[in-house]
Amino acid sequence: MIVLLDLDVVLDFALDRAPFAEASAQLLDKLAAKRGGAFIAGHSIANFCYIVTPKRSGKSAKDFLIRLTRFVEVAPIDTKSFHYAANLPMGDFEDAMQVASAVACQADVIATRNLRDYANSPIRAVAPKDLIGQLK
Repeated sequence: MIVLLDLDVVLDFALDRAPFAEASAQLLDKLAAKRGGAFIAGHSIANFCYIVTPKRSGKSAKDFLIRLTRFVEVAPIDTKSFHYAANLPMGDFEDAMQVASAVACQADVIATRNLRDYANSPIRAVAPKDLIGQLK
C-alpha cells in the first residue's frame, strides 16, 4: 500500500500535538519499518518549515525533514498536477494539491485526520489510527 502523508500528520508528530501525536508517531514508525511506499507532497516540505521554524528553528525543522526523508519520498508534482488540483471539486486548494501529489506518486491512500475535507477526493483518506492496522 502506498501512502501519502498529509501535512497534519507530520506536524502532529513533530510538534507533539495532543491528542493526535501518538497515532502519527505509530504510523510513522510503521512506515519507517516498512521502508518504501510512503510519500509527502513537495509543497508540504515548505509549509512544514514555515510552520515549525517559529516554534523551534529553521535548522531543527530541516533536520527533522532530513530524517523523515530517509524513509518517506517526496512526491513529484508538475504543471499537469497543478491543473489537476485546480479542477478538483474540493473546497481547500491545499488539500487538492495533496490529492494531486497522491495521484502523482500513485498512492492508495492519504493519511490525514482531516477526513471531512477529503470527502470529494478520488484517493481514499484514512485517519492515522485506522491506517496503522491496514499496513502490512
